Amino acid sequence: MIGRIPVLDVRPLVDCGRRPAKAVAGETFQVTATVFREGHDAVAANVVLRDPNGRSGPWTPMRELAPGTDRWGADVTPPAEGRWTYTVEAWSDPVTTWRHVAGIKIPAGIDTALVLAEGARLHELAAAGVPKNDGRAAVLAAVDVLLDENRTAAERHAAAVAPAVTAVLDRFPLRELVTASRPMPLQVERRRALFGSWYELFPRSEGAVVEAGRPPRSGTFRTAAERLPAVAAMGFDVLYLPPIHPIGTAFRKGPDNSLVAGPDDVGCPWAIGSPEGGHDAIHPDLGTIEDFDFFVAQARELRLEIALDFALQCSPDHPWVDKHPEWFAHRPDGSIAYAENPPKKYQDIYPIAFDADMPGIVRETLRVLRYWMEHGVRIFRVDNPHTKPVVFWEKVIADINRTDPDVIFLAEAFTRPAMMHTLAKIGFQQSYTYFTWRTAKEELTDYLTELSGDAASYMRPNFFVNTPDILHAYLQHGGRPAFEVRAVLAATMSPTWGVYAGFELYEGDAVRHGGEEYLHSEKYELRPRDWAAAEAEGRSLAPFITRLNRLRRRHPALQQLRELAFHPTDNDAVLAYSKRSGEDVVLVVVNLDAHHTQEATVSLNMPELGLTWHESVPVRDELTGETYHWGRENYVRLEPGRTPAHIVHLRPSPSIGGSLS
Repeated sequence: MIGRIPVLDVRPLVDCGRRPAKAVAGETFQVTATVFREGHDAVAANVVLRDPNGRSGPWTPMRELAPGTDRWGADVTPPAEGRWTYTVEAWSDPVTTWRHVAGIKIPAGIDTALVLAEGARLHELAAAGVPKNDGRAAVLAAVDVLLDENRTAAERHAAAVAPAVTAVLDRFPLRELVTASRPMPLQVERRRALFGSWYELFPRSEGAVVEAGRPPRSGTFRTAAERLPAVAAMGFDVLYLPPIHPIGTAFRKGPDNSLVAGPDDVGCPWAIGSPEGGHDAIHPDLGTIEDFDFFVAQARELRLEIALDFALQCSPDHPWVDKHPEWFAHRPDGSIAYAENPPKKYQDIYPIAFDADMPGIVRETLRVLRYWMEHGVRIFRVDNPHTKPVVFWEKVIADINRTDPDVIFLAEAFTRPAMMHTLAKIGFQQSYTYFTWRTAKEELTDYLTELSGDAASYMRPNFFVNTPDILHAYLQHGGRPAFEVRAVLAATMSPTWGVYAGFELYEGDAVRHGGEEYLHSEKYELRPRDWAAAEAEGRSLAPFITRLNRLRRRHPALQQLRELAFHPTDNDAVLAYSKRSGEDVVLVVVNLDAHHTQEATVSLNMPELGLTWHESVPVRDELTGETYHWGRENYVRLEPGRTPAHIVHLRPSPSIGGSLS
């Protein structure tokens, strides 16, 4: 039913309000609604945030977003975590209506006495709602003047519309016919759910020894801990570990995913389980649970969080296969069906069939997750969640977050949009995206417009530049400039981004032409790297990545998703976009062509930057330290390997007194 003052199409709205919109503590987002009424009387609206205990904070006035559209909006910022609500209140605004009428009739001498009397009555009513020490006296003084027949009509009118009176009634308006929307749910989570820099590392490769003619020796958690200071020094916040559990031997894959493994081949970590244990066990080559605890503690001292892969699948040797055979799909010949994603086949992996005993699988999943939570893991990267029932994840995540709301789940779901969006809506705090395959200007513009629009109210992207499964052709053939470009795009477009180890060494060899699998993939073999030699010889992107992560920490604009705007360029190889957070504005101009120097004129949408169209302001390139003066039209020349991008911070001009700092 429509209320006395219609309040329609309140947004953000997720699944018609059945599921909460999302934000993180301190994140600003916009609430909008369509508000109007019959006739010509003025209406106004505000947003009320209520905390998890039902307490309402100061309401936030809404403004009409574009004259004549009846669309109103306000920026709100929940200060703390928990389950909040937001409500739009619309109301008749008789004082504003009177000001409009009085501004016409009093100068024209029409019904002057009646208009002034009506104004006095309204201001007296309004004064009753103004706290004594917050300007009530100013409003009552205006009432006295409105009733003073010894003054001219113009003087009486001027007293009511004086700035001091207007300011008071803007804070404490006279509201009539107040109509509220239904409360909308809002889940406010910790800041890491939105902002962070991830680094993926195989601990078995760190400290590994691979020598010709001798069996390879795996790295351990103790040797991998020696890599942690370098990861932290690059500015990463999250260290993500692929599965660390025992690996099956049945149908074990060999190098480059070959079907035949030799006696010394280490197997794929995603083929989880052996007689030594399953999802709650550690591969003996990596050490013990005490070694894992040491690794987590070392990371914590460096302000690194550990994210653990949770892959709900089993090798044929997993204890669940014997203990719970009903959890797996069997063929007519009695054999268990292995995993397939045609044309890919995973003979070493048994997927779980959920419908035979979903309550039992939920219980076991919760037990495993809580085991690792007890050992310091508060982030889980979930492998292929789109191949499991959505309702399963909804139950699991809700149960975990009910007692531990700080635990974050990242969905590794490279699949159809409907599934990706639904997984985000039912609880996943982050999601992998199509970013890895978006390389052209139009593709990036369209995709980021989608992600930063309505989808931002429930889906948070994590822009990995590469993964052990995905080596895009752009990186295979672009050399160092391609790696720089993708790092700039990921680190500045998304508040969360990530790299898989080896990216900083420009690893770009594919196992076959046209494929995206790495040659000598670390999924199937140990891959120790000489990090120190690479950096000493200048063969590392680590210094560049470090600068990007420092910029991200320095600029609030790069820590949010919603305030993203694209700016026209006259060259399709050059992409320009800006991000804002309050008065912090960062503008990025990138050469998408990793092989050729590109020139362009960048036409800035100045209002999107908080500037007027005629302004010229100093900008500082955060990559080079150089400063320029930029206005509406700006020439750029970007040379691969030298200047892949401009990342500029806009500052006010002292001579102009600009609007930015």
